[in-house]
Amino acid sequence: MNHSNRTIWGYRRENGRVGVRNHVAILPLDDISNAACEAVAAHIQGTIALPHAYGRLQFGEDLELHFRTMIGTGANPNVAACIVIGIEPHWTEKVVAGIAKTGKPVAGFWIEGNGDIATVAAAARKAKEFVHLASEQVRVECPLTDLWVAAKCGESDTTTGLASCPTVGNMYDKLVPQGLYGCFGETSELTGAEHLAAARAATPEIAEKFMKTWTAYQRDVIEAHKTSDLSDSQPTKGNIAGGLTTIEEKALGNLEKIGKKIKYIDVLEPAEQPARGAGLYFMDTSSAAAECCTLQAAAGYVVHVFPTGQGNVIGNPIMPVIKVSGNPRTVRQMSEHIDVDVSGIVRREITIDQAGDRLIDCIVRTANGRFTSAEALGHREFVMTKLYRSA
Repeated sequence: MNHSNRTIWGYRRENGRVGVRNHVAILPLDDISNAACEAVAAHIQGTIALPHAYGRLQFGEDLELHFRTMIGTGANPNVAACIVIGIEPHWTEKVVAGIAKTGKPVAGFWIEGNGDIATVAAAARKAKEFVHLASEQVRVECPLTDLWVAAKCGESDTTTGLASCPTVGNMYDKLVPQGLYGCFGETSELTGAEHLAAARAATPEIAEKFMKTWTAYQRDVIEAHKTSDLSDSQPTKGNIAGGLTTIEEKALGNLEKIGKKIKYIDVLEPAEQPARGAGLYFMDTSSAAAECCTLQAAAGYVVHVFPTGQGNVIGNPIMPVIKVSGNPRTVRQMSEHIDVDVSGIVRREITIDQAGDRLIDCIVRTANGRFTSAEALGHREFVMTKLYRSA
């Protein structure tokens, strides 16, 4: 199927990016502002609060990642407008200023010197104003390749590497050369296939950058803190139950998500926005589903495709997550979580090429407004990545 002229109906934002959702986000700068944000969201229909666990006494690289994630979340094209609430003004204003660079409506409020009640009242009035603005936004026709589509797999098994991950790879092979932005991550889950991942870099310099990133994660995170091995983590109990007995087997299936033809053009830090133009990017992320999706959404990705074998229920509050499964049992037992059934691949009823077309069709429908299974079931997992202990 030729997808070169396909279009979607999305929200063209002030900076030219295209969003597929139209959220008014109530974003807490820090953990102790969660209650105020949730109170605003409870009072003003059409808003969504994004509570999280961090934001106080962070410093250095960890603090920079926190700001990058906060600003990127508010700046995501799926967010029409944003309210930021923090305990004090300085960090709050920094996040507001970062989001404001996109041109979208944003306002900040702080609790120190005001208290919860006054802060919630003021923020709620502004949030209501933003809801009116957002509700008048209309979708416009845009090229399909204006989308930024991220990918991660979870609860993998043998069918993930045979069917659902190759389906995602087929989609990228078809759409990235036409101008789509793609993204894959899960640094630890490439262990054993890191040399194959490095070989898929666009240049020797990018390959070296990838290997430095992978080696640092292996040295500073995995080797520094593991016990005798990574039992119960990599691979997980679910992976083992699904037939993946080593991290190397898991990695080989994971890498199928990037297709057979394309090469990735840069290596991103967590939550870093791509800057080299259209193409596939690798992002240094945890393999934990909610953390990875949160970082990719903060980098600006507006749709996520998620291959699963044993069945993973993860969602994201601002980025729709499309579940793809090639496991006939999972499709049968957890049908309410699966958006794209590619189990016909393992039964030899459809080809990977046909499955890739099915996924592209689902991406178009999702971009046009169809709720994913995770959205319909209320999965809004928003989990910040923290690099080390706070001061």
